[in-house]
Amino acid sequence: MGATPLKGLTGQRFFQPETQITISISKMAEVSKDNVTLVLVNAEDEGQRLDNYLLRICKGVPKSHVYRIIRSGEVRLNGKRVAASDRVKDGDVLRIPPIRVAQKQEEIVAGAEIKADLPILYEDEAILAIDKPAGIAVHGGSGVSFGVIEALRRQRPQARFLELAHRLDRETSGLLLLGKKRSALSALHDMFREGSGQGRGVDKRYLLLVCGRWMDPLRNVRLPLCKYLLESGERRVRVASDAGDGKPSHTIFRLLARWEHFSLLEAELRTGRTHQIRVHCAHLGFPIAGDEKYGDFALNRMLPKEGLKRMFLHAWKMKLSHPLSGAEMALQAPLPEALHRFLKILSSKETLEYGQTQTF
Repeated sequence: MGATPLKGLTGQRFFQPETQITISISKMAEVSKDNVTLVLVNAEDEGQRLDNYLLRICKGVPKSHVYRIIRSGEVRLNGKRVAASDRVKDGDVLRIPPIRVAQKQEEIVAGAEIKADLPILYEDEAILAIDKPAGIAVHGGSGVSFGVIEALRRQRPQARFLELAHRLDRETSGLLLLGKKRSALSALHDMFREGSGQGRGVDKRYLLLVCGRWMDPLRNVRLPLCKYLLESGERRVRVASDAGDGKPSHTIFRLLARWEHFSLLEAELRTGRTHQIRVHCAHLGFPIAGDEKYGDFALNRMLPKEGLKRMFLHAWKMKLSHPLSGAEMALQAPLPEALHRFLKILSSKETLEYGQTQTF
C-alpha cells in the first residue's frame, strides 16, 4: 500500500503495548472511532501531495472529510500542522485522527465488483491502459461511492501503486491510462500537461457523433473555456466571452462521415480542458448526440427510442512515448458495439452524404 503502520504506537504515548494496535493501513476504512493512527511514509510515496496520499490510503472516506481534518490540524506531519498541498517524504511520520466512515466498506466493494468489467488494452511494469465503459466514473466522489480506480485496486490487492494518469468523463468510454510506478505517473502527468503536437506530449483522438450537417473536412477550433456553477452547485463549462477570462483551448476536428441530420467526427485534443470537446461542439451549434449537459435536450429524449442510450463520445486512439523507456506507443480502444449498432441504424434511415462508416 506504500504506507507502514508503526507498531506499538497509538499517537497518544510513544511506547504502548503492541496489543493496542487496532488497525492496519491496508484496511483504513475500518479505523476505530477511538484510536489515532501513525503512518510511516515509504520511499515509493516520496513527493506525493498530502491530500492525494491521504485519499489513497483512507479508502471510502469522503474527500470533504479528509480536507476538513487537514484544515483543522488533526492531521500532523512529524508532529506539525500541515497543508493539503505539502509533499510527503520518505521517513515522514503522519498522524491520522480517528475516522468514521458513514458508508459501509462492504457496500463500496460490492459496487466495485459489479462494475469491475474493465478490459485491459495494454500493461507492463510501469503503466496500465484500460477500455473504460460509459457510465462509470474514473474515481469515487460527488455522490459516487466507487469508480474505475477503486474497482482496479479491489481486483489487484497486491498492487503497491496504482493511480490515474488522466481523467475521462463518466459518460465517455474508451482509453484510460494509469501509472503503476510513481516515476511513470509523474512522466505521464508531464506529457498530458504538454498537450498534443508539442515535444513529448500525448496525441489523443476521440470519436463523436454530433447533431447537424458538419461541412468542413478539417477545422481548428480555438475557443477559451471557463468554469462556472449552476444554482444547484453543479459544475459547468462555457466558452469565455473574453479571452482573458478563460483558459486557451484547442481542438482539431476531422469529418469522417455525414448523414442528413448527423455527422461523425474525429477530435484531436491539443489541450485537455474539462468538457473541452463537448463545449466546443455545443458552442458551434453541433452538440454531441446524447450529451445530457450540453446537448440538444429535445433530441436527446428521442434518441433512446432510436437505439442510442448514451452520449456518443469515445476516447479512441492515443500515441505517446513510453514514460520510462521512451519507446513510441500507439494504443486504440475499439468503438463499443452499442455505438456501432446506432451507426448502422442511422445508415439504414438516412442517406450517407459524405465519407464512410468504417470499422473503428
